[in-house]
Amino acid sequence: MGEDGAVPSFFVSSPCAPTTWRWCAIRVEETRVNQRIRARSIRLIGVDGEQIGIVSVDEGLRLAREQELDLVEVAPQASPPVCRIMDYGKYKYEQSKRAKEARKHQHTIVVKEMKFRPKTEEHDYQFKLNHIQKFLAEGNKAKITVMFRGREMVHTELGRRVLERLVQDTQDMASVEQQPKLEGRNMTLVLVPKH
Repeated sequence: MGEDGAVPSFFVSSPCAPTTWRWCAIRVEETRVNQRIRARSIRLIGVDGEQIGIVSVDEGLRLAREQELDLVEVAPQASPPVCRIMDYGKYKYEQSKRAKEARKHQHTIVVKEMKFRPKTEEHDYQFKLNHIQKFLAEGNKAKITVMFRGREMVHTELGRRVLERLVQDTQDMASVEQQPKLEGRNMTLVLVPKH
């Protein structure tokens, strides 16, 4: 708590139990700008990227104000910290644009699951096989699960046959990432698309 009794903005209250409240510190990574820079001396870089040298924070702020720009700490972990004279609003905008562009080019791999029974009929098998082939064509992984109930657990080889048949039917477009494995009452197999 501050001297005036106010709680700093980086402390947030969170309910830990229905009747008690606890203060939890949350670390927020934020770029320091202008008066928020805490170091005594900084390595200063000008607007055009030229090295000005090691100066005091006050000198850096004065140079930034003369050009009507901001003093932004770009490498706080360096010794002394590296600060740059720039337009902070434009800098934040460009950072968010770069982050958005990076997210756009990210491809997330999705695992689609299809469930079978040991005694799945031929039509149902073909219907599910078509779906699995569609998943693989889209670039997703396919997790195939054979579920056993009751006395079917005695004949797990029937489920293994279903999975082996699936591997044969999809061998031109998929490879096996995880071999058939019995986990409790389910036998699972994971297929990944061939690229």
